Amino acid sequence: MIEMRVLGSGSTGNCTLVRLGGGGAGRLLMIDAGLGPRTVAKRLELDGQAPGAEQLERLDAVLLTHLDRDHFNPAWFATLKRLGATVYCHEKHLYGLYRHPPATREQVDARVLHRLGLLRVFKDDAFVVDAMRNGDHAVPGPRVQPVGLVHDRSGVFGFELRVTAGDVVTRLGFATDLGRISSRLIEAFCDVDLLAIESNYDPEMQQASGRPMTLKRRIMGGRGHLSNEQCLEAVRRIAKASRRLPAHIVLLHLSRQCNCPHVIERLYAAHPELAARLRLTHHLEPTPWLRAQGDGRPPPAAGPTQQQLSLF
Repeated sequence: MIEMRVLGSGSTGNCTLVRLGGGGAGRLLMIDAGLGPRTVAKRLELDGQAPGAEQLERLDAVLLTHLDRDHFNPAWFATLKRLGATVYCHEKHLYGLYRHPPATREQVDARVLHRLGLLRVFKDDAFVVDAMRNGDHAVPGPRVQPVGLVHDRSGVFGFELRVTAGDVVTRLGFATDLGRISSRLIEAFCDVDLLAIESNYDPEMQQASGRPMTLKRRIMGGRGHLSNEQCLEAVRRIAKASRRLPAHIVLLHLSRQCNCPHVIERLYAAHPELAARLRLTHHLEPTPWLRAQGDGRPPPAAGPTQQQLSLF
């Protein structure tokens, strides 16, 4: 089983939590850390289960899609050190992570995390997250397949997370800030149980906005963000290639200026089987915990997992 909660998604900060182990006591893995630790703790409290700071103590790992300011806040350096949580960064983005200066009095940066063994570098091959703590025991971390995607100069990485419990495999597909859809992404997200994907803008609203033309070209030029129509096309292609639909289809990174929930609802009205599973995210309001359970059937064939991690 996988549970996912998007705490915020948009240009003001992106942060998604994945809970493993079930219930309020499950261990946490974070995808992107664009919201500061205090904001994350406050938004965690909204589920009414436990104080946010107490829930944050269960954080074991952070996966970074890329290093734009709305996806990584340097204030996390000190918090990761205190929690003993590991940050995973692709080798293409490692230099950028080292360039981030400390954001707190503790003067903790990527070099400190490296010395403490809390920085892992992944390449393009699948890897397994370090064993996650569960009381006095450790449970295997999820298997992660990075998916390289086009975004600005340095690119971005989507993730296919796979959790195995006995004979049941549960899979999450996560992709945001991508300029266009690739066949590799469709293949990687085939048969996922929970799908989270960017649906950034409505083309007509984008064109009519007062944004500079250079920004419009960047966003719509194939290296920026996905439109609602491009997102729907990707969702339909994934659904067509899959044996079953995801339990939830979560739309990420909706533009505040150039998108509207009603526009998206009208777009999906012609596809009721997808609309019934749709969840829209917000830059200020977290989603509830969204749960997905694998059905026990073997996942699509994949090559052997290769440990391509290093303590840089």
